[in-house]
Amino acid sequence: MANPATISTAVAGADTLPLDGPQGPRPRPRLSRRNIFIYGTMLVVAVYYLLPLYVMIVTSLKGMPEIRLGNIFSPPMEITFEPWVKAWAEACTGLNCDGLSRGFWNSVKITVPSVFLSIAVASVNGYALSNWKFKGADIFFTILIFGAFIPYQVMLYPIVIILREIGLYGSLGGLVIVHVIFGMPIVTLLFRNYFASLPEELFKAARVDGAGFWQIYFQIMLPMSLPIFVVAMIIQVTGIWNDFLFGVVYTKPDTYPMTVQLNNIVNSVQGVKEYNVNMAATILTGLVPLVIYFVSGKLFVRGIAAGAVKG
Repeated sequence: MANPATISTAVAGADTLPLDGPQGPRPRPRLSRRNIFIYGTMLVVAVYYLLPLYVMIVTSLKGMPEIRLGNIFSPPMEITFEPWVKAWAEACTGLNCDGLSRGFWNSVKITVPSVFLSIAVASVNGYALSNWKFKGADIFFTILIFGAFIPYQVMLYPIVIILREIGLYGSLGGLVIVHVIFGMPIVTLLFRNYFASLPEELFKAARVDGAGFWQIYFQIMLPMSLPIFVVAMIIQVTGIWNDFLFGVVYTKPDTYPMTVQLNNIVNSVQGVKEYNVNMAATILTGLVPLVIYFVSGKLFVRGIAAGAVKG
């Protein structure tokens, strides 16, 4: 038979034991004032950015008689893709009536080598500045970053003179060089910060095993750097593809990029103003960076979170 003293002690101790069930503060209701404010703000911002896109899409799918009715928010009564075809292959800019197609291929020829060269050189720069510090590396890096804050407009005319003297003014190659140079500071900063965030023990262990500069770069650093390469690629593709200033200054009509062609189509004074063609041309011009971002958006976030903006 159990001892009465033992039973009374157990009963007294049971009063102090934690009750079964969830612990901690009570969860906030979904319709709290704070949640309503947050989601309401997000909804307003989303509508602010999506409404112009909606207007562009529905306008590009309408014919001009329907557009002249004046209701820009109404969906098209009869969908037509003729404005898209005309924007791509038939819209006139001066003496040329080949739409955006010529500008598209010029933009491809500009963007692909510019992105590849700027990322390749900047990744080696960032790797060297983070792991192979040389005398004066910090001064060199400071000067490089300072170049990112110089307004582009200040450098326009000197670069025109330089490209003219080396025979590249008005060519796609000259514009590629310009984009590589101006993209170098920010992309180098991204790679330097990312490589500096990687465990230093990996680099030291490779050095102990006798690995050299390029062996460590290709066999250790590159396999671990896919997210930051995606970050740099998205930044460069977006900046280079959407560039208008350098394209209109450093090229000529035969080598105009897509953005300059778009400007010429929209601001053309020949014939009737075709708003559906203009909207279709605008959407076509922005499709490439938009698709790249949606395809690689998760890696972009991973690259930022893994040290792309750490200093």
